[in-house]
Amino acid sequence: MAGRIPERFIDDLLTRIDIVDVIQERVTLKKAGRDWSARCPFHDERSPSFTVSPAKQFYHCFGCGAHGSAIRFLMDYDRLEFPDAIEELAARAGLKVEYEGGQRQAPREDAGDLYTLLDAAATFYREQLARSPAAREYFERRGLDDDTLKRFNLGFAPNQWDALKSALGTNPQRVALLDKAGMLASGDRGNQYDRFRDRVMFPILDRRGRTIAFGGRVMGKDDGPKYLNSPETPLFHKGRELFGLWQVRDANQKIGRLLVVEGYMDVIALHQYGITQAVATLGTATTSDHAEILFRNSPDVYFCFDGDRAGRQAAWRAVESVLPRMRDGRQAWFLFVPDGEDPDSLIRAEGVDGFEQRLKQATPLSEFFFAETGKDVNLASIDGKARLAERARPLIGQIPDGAFRDLMYVELERLSGAKTAQPASMRSASSGSHRGNRPAQRSLVRTAVALLVQTPSLASEIEPPWLFSELRQAGIPLLVELIGLCRERPSLTTGALLEQFSERDEATALNKLATMDLLVDPGQARADFLGALAQLDVQTSQQRLDDLIARQIEGGLSEQEREELRHLMVNKPAHRRQQ
Repeated sequence: MAGRIPERFIDDLLTRIDIVDVIQERVTLKKAGRDWSARCPFHDERSPSFTVSPAKQFYHCFGCGAHGSAIRFLMDYDRLEFPDAIEELAARAGLKVEYEGGQRQAPREDAGDLYTLLDAAATFYREQLARSPAAREYFERRGLDDDTLKRFNLGFAPNQWDALKSALGTNPQRVALLDKAGMLASGDRGNQYDRFRDRVMFPILDRRGRTIAFGGRVMGKDDGPKYLNSPETPLFHKGRELFGLWQVRDANQKIGRLLVVEGYMDVIALHQYGITQAVATLGTATTSDHAEILFRNSPDVYFCFDGDRAGRQAAWRAVESVLPRMRDGRQAWFLFVPDGEDPDSLIRAEGVDGFEQRLKQATPLSEFFFAETGKDVNLASIDGKARLAERARPLIGQIPDGAFRDLMYVELERLSGAKTAQPASMRSASSGSHRGNRPAQRSLVRTAVALLVQTPSLASEIEPPWLFSELRQAGIPLLVELIGLCRERPSLTTGALLEQFSERDEATALNKLATMDLLVDPGQARADFLGALAQLDVQTSQQRLDDLIARQIEGGLSEQEREELRHLMVNKPAHRRQQ
C-alpha cells in the first residue's frame, strides 16, 4: 500500500530512540531500581504507578492501564496521529521516514510549503475581516466576541475574483501551490480564480495546529451553497479531520468527553460558552477514521444531531462507525435537538446549565441501537423477534471482545428470545470447567508467551518446523505468530512488539504479560522458554496419538497412519529440545 511506513523502519527507529529520554522531556521521572517511575500523566493519582522500562523500551501504568512504546506515548500524550508520531521520533533520531511507494499517503515533498502558504492565507483572510464592516457585523450578529474570533482565527474572503491569488500568488510556483492547496478554481477556459469569495472564513487545523483547509459561509441569501469547504488535497481529507479538535486540545489538558455537532458555528458557540469539547465533521457523515480519532482523544463521545429523519440517519451512520471501536471503557451517547434548533441556538437560549442538562438526558448507544434495529418490528410476534435478531446480531458481532459486547448479546436475547453467540467471558468459564488439566496447559502457553514478549530474542533459539504449532489449545496460534514475528524482525523490543498488537484484541493480555515479574535471569528465561516448548511438543505428540487411536476405533486409518500409530505407541513422546 503506497504511503505505508515499513515495519522494519519502525523497528529500526525504536532501537535508536530511548523511551526514557522521550518521556522525561514531558514527565518528571525518578529512578526506581532498573526502571523509572512517575505519577501517571494519563489519570489523576497521588502515588506513582507509572513505570518506564529502558530494557523493554516500554511504559505501563498499573493504575489506568496505559501502556506502549515511545510511539504510543507521543500519540497519547502529544495527541499525534501515528504517522506524525513516527515523523517526530525520526526527526529526533536524524532519520528520514521511509514510505512504501516512496511517499506518505499525503505527499511530503512540498508539505512544508503548503502549510506555510495556507497559514499565510489564514492571515490574509483575518486581515480582510478587519477591513470588512459587513463581515464583522455578521459575526457580531451571531454573538461572537473578539476572543472567539481570535481563538478560531476567523476571517473574510473579499468579493473579488483574484484577491487571494494576487496577494499570495507572486510567481507561477506559488500559483501552482495555491491550486494544489485547493484555494483556486478553474473556469471553462482554464483561467484560475479564488475558490472562496464573499464568504466568512473558518480555517481548518490539523492536530498540530497547522492550517490545512478552509470552510467558507455566505453571510446572507445566495444562489451558491451556504457552506463551501476546501476540496481534498495532499494535506486535507475531510473523512479524517474534525473541525475544532485543535482548539479542544488547546483548551483541555485532559479531555473527559467530546461532543460531535454538525456545524462550524455550533462548535464555536459551544466553545465561547465554556463547553470546550465540541468538534464537527466537515460536511460528511461520521467515518471510521473519525470514530478512531474521537475515541483516541476521549473515552466518552456525545453525538448531537437534528431530531428529524436526516439527523437520525446521520446518528445511525455514526453507530455503524463506532461499534467496531467500542472497547470496554468507551461510551457513546446520542442527543437529538428539537426541530428548528441547533446547539448554537440552544446554548444561547438555555445557557450552559440547560445544555448540560440535555447532555445528561442523552440516549446511550445501546438504547439507541436497539430502538433503531427494533424499529417497525413487532416484538410481540415470533417473526418480529426473529427479524430483530437478524438485524442486530451481525452488528453486535463487530464489537470487540469484552463486557460491552457480552451485555449487548444478553440484551438482544432478552428482547428477542433468540439464543445468541455465547459471551466470551462465559465461554472462558465454561471451557475451563470441562477440561480437567487444561488450566495447567494454558498456563504453560502463557508462560512461553510471557517469556517471549519480555525477551523477543528468545525466538532465535528455535528453528522451524515447530511441532507444537499443531496443538489444539488456546494461545497456540498467538505463540506461533509471535515466534515468527520475532524471528523475522530480530531487533524487536518489548515496546515495539506490543506496538504491532496495539489495535488487536490480544493487546490487553499481552500488555499484562509484558509487565509480569517472572523472577528469572536471562539464562533461566532461555531454559524456561525452551522447556515450555518441549512440554508443548510432548502434548502435541499425545494429541496426535489420541487422534489416531480414535480414528482406528472408527476403522478409518490409512497404512501410513497405522505405521505412525505403531511408532507413537512404541516411542513414548519425548522432548525435542535440550534446555
